[in-house]
Amino acid sequence: MADTKLKKMEEAPSLRDKDYRTLMENVPVLIARYDTELRRIYVNPAWEKVIGLSSADVLNKRVDEIPELPTVADHIETLQEVLKSGTPQKIEFSWANARGKTIFLEFVIVPEYDRHGKMISLLVAGIDQTERREAEEQIRNSERNLRTTIDTIPAFIFSALPDGSFDFASQNWFDYSGLSPEEVYGWDWTDVIHPEDRDQAVETWRESMATGVPGENEHRVRQANGEYRWFLARNAALRDENGHIVRWYVVLVDIENQKRAEEQLRNNEWNLRTIIETIPAFVRTANPDGFIDFVSQSWLDYMSLSREEWVGWGWINKVHPEDRDRVVEGRRQMLATGGPQEREFRIQQANGGYRWFLSRHQPLRDKKGNIIKWYGVMVDIEDRMRAEARLLQALDEIKKLQHQLSKENIVLREEVDRTSMFEEIVGASPALKAILARVDKVAPTDSIVFITGETGTGKELVARAIHKRSRRAARAFVSVNCAAIPAPLIASELFGHEKGAFTGAHQRRLGRFELAEGGTIFLDEIGELPMETQIALLRVLQDQKFERLGGNQPIRSNARVITATNRDLQAAVATGSFRRDLFYRLNVFPIEIPPLRERQEDISILVEYFIHRYASKLGKKIRSASRKTLDLLQSYSWPGNIRELQNVIERSIIVCDTENFLVDENWLSQESCQAQPVGQPLPEMLVSQTKEMIEAALAGSGGRVSGPSGAAARLGMPASTLESKIKSLKINKYLFKKST
Repeated sequence: MADTKLKKMEEAPSLRDKDYRTLMENVPVLIARYDTELRRIYVNPAWEKVIGLSSADVLNKRVDEIPELPTVADHIETLQEVLKSGTPQKIEFSWANARGKTIFLEFVIVPEYDRHGKMISLLVAGIDQTERREAEEQIRNSERNLRTTIDTIPAFIFSALPDGSFDFASQNWFDYSGLSPEEVYGWDWTDVIHPEDRDQAVETWRESMATGVPGENEHRVRQANGEYRWFLARNAALRDENGHIVRWYVVLVDIENQKRAEEQLRNNEWNLRTIIETIPAFVRTANPDGFIDFVSQSWLDYMSLSREEWVGWGWINKVHPEDRDRVVEGRRQMLATGGPQEREFRIQQANGGYRWFLSRHQPLRDKKGNIIKWYGVMVDIEDRMRAEARLLQALDEIKKLQHQLSKENIVLREEVDRTSMFEEIVGASPALKAILARVDKVAPTDSIVFITGETGTGKELVARAIHKRSRRAARAFVSVNCAAIPAPLIASELFGHEKGAFTGAHQRRLGRFELAEGGTIFLDEIGELPMETQIALLRVLQDQKFERLGGNQPIRSNARVITATNRDLQAAVATGSFRRDLFYRLNVFPIEIPPLRERQEDISILVEYFIHRYASKLGKKIRSASRKTLDLLQSYSWPGNIRELQNVIERSIIVCDTENFLVDENWLSQESCQAQPVGQPLPEMLVSQTKEMIEAALAGSGGRVSGPSGAAARLGMPASTLESKIKSLKINKYLFKKST
């Protein structure tokens, strides 16, 4: 039993769909359906007939893809609004169809849903009001034609005798009502009128017969299936030449859809008002002269004003004083030109504060182009304006950063050809590890670093390592070789110059200290600075300020300073060629890089590294280096240090034709090759004298090696060098601490 009921329930929708399809095919109402992409998926015969296009012309095409229907395409926003909101809409328009005839149409757009409540399509039902309008026009011109023809189209047609008894009905009426002629003729026709409407319908009919005046009445009429639909009944009398009524003509027009549409419109109006009050904007309307006649309740609540206080021109007083004149002038221009307008200004809230609003106005015009109403919305854009202010601030910061980056890029382009010959620090000797340990300690600070060492030991590489491990690593590293710049130009190079500062200064130039702002400046060969430039550099180190050549405005400097030299600056101080106060300013954190001959353990590692580097660069395959070659390289004293080793290996790779790496002994200094190899004992006298000098210095310093009063300072050598000599000579420095 339950299965039978379920089966009937499943079959019921398909039966209703069939009836629904038959109804749409035969109803004298224009019907079209659109999918959610606004493509037509169905039009009924009435639509094809009135519009003048076949279903093949329009199906599966969007509204705006058919040139023949431009007016329909103008209402695509209404269709989209129904898709978006699910709220039915009504549209009316007139246009020339494919046959060139102007027709008047009235459509209602209703969304359709599946059983799960999902919107699947739009149903557009329309009534061709063309004939009705033409009939009304002809009524004023010809009473006879009005009463006998126009009032009977399209509908069920009847005629009656002067006494009111029906004697004719069109065949479609019999089909609709299911009645026989015997049941219709006479006065039996009243049985199909809804009981609630029957008395009014009969009274209207009798009144027309009594007065001879055409009558009109709306009532519900029963169909053959027992359902009722609303109809408009109209009657008109045909008179003879003497004015006597000889016949009555009656027409019944199906207005069921119109009734439903009217009900839907009433609901829509209520829904629209509800929507206006809930959307995140404030709605208002104005007369053609700009006088506001309506504002949404939400706006009145926001402003804490009554409707009487806001309508008219009183709202001007709520505009921010700084914006008021601009808003009033814009309003006058809008009313004068009749064009849409958009403005942004501040409105005072109920609490006295102001917020930014976007105001938009659009005119509504009649067929002649005259403005009949202004529509406007006010949208709160306070958050957007604040966001834009933050964005402008961020853009300003970006511009500053871009300016800084452009300055740093100049440095990078100038430095690209002077990039360190090393890609990384290579080695594992205790001496190198000690250097790297000091680099790790000093890198996070902003202290001045003073790097000493022989030429070719990699002083700039150590300086770059300090920069990369510092908090300034993301900013520029500016390298200046003080010995490579002519003395008259060194000050301009370091501190920049103004336009016209000297002959040839055609424009302002930024100095290296400005380009290194926030980063690191590396002053190599610092001992070659002229005395006058030493004074300027001393001021930068003391006050963090400098002036461009030809300028008089001090410029603050925020660049970390790292210096390097292969000279003995203490000796230069003694001879007066280098300022003593500048030396002590620079010698905050000294790092002495040992020569390659004191890093014998690193030679084999460096050889392997450079072989791989230059073999790859030159596209050669080197499998190994002979022991003889390695012994030769390790026995050489390398007066040019790592730079000399690099050059020898690159030269050897270029001429090498085998997979075994070889070095020509003639490329190494004969004096160095014949000299006593590193690591062999020094002559006993020299060893003895050196040991005595160190022990005497340790005794005088109480066993201290570093520091102002340490043994290294007494001997005039770096503390790391003294530590190395103490270790190689096997001197126990702790014995001297006990003796003190």
